[in-house]
Amino acid sequence: MQARMKNPAMLLPGAMESIQSLFKAAKEGGVPQTTMELVHLRVSQVNGCSACVDAGAKTAKKAGETDERLFAVAAWRETSYFTDAERAALNLAEHATRLADRGDAVPDDVWDEVADHYDEKGLAAIVLMIGVTNLFNRLNATTRQVAGAW
Repeated sequence: MQARMKNPAMLLPGAMESIQSLFKAAKEGGVPQTTMELVHLRVSQVNGCSACVDAGAKTAKKAGETDERLFAVAAWRETSYFTDAERAALNLAEHATRLADRGDAVPDDVWDEVADHYDEKGLAAIVLMIGVTNLFNRLNATTRQVAGAW
């Protein structure tokens, strides 16, 4: 596989720095770093962004994630590796990523479940992480960025 072009965020002045600032802000919302990394990884898996799946797994590993949990993120519903709070965050990540899959993209029960585990600042952090990850996934997938090339 070969990239179609450099990542657009690397070509336009200030773009990468702005995206990285959003990632940093999301990670300062009081949600455990490992949860944020799992959310990033799951969104990237849903979107088929190989560059972010690769980078996300490596970052999660550095944050202390185990291989067992990383291998199971794609099938998080069928494992016992994740806490209720992590499951709620992963469920929100999937719903907020697959917006067009249903009439009510993020139903109240999905939101209420995640809101039971995180305060408003934590919810903001998770939603921001989902949004920024989706942005990066779209840049990478559209331009066919190669996993491990950065």
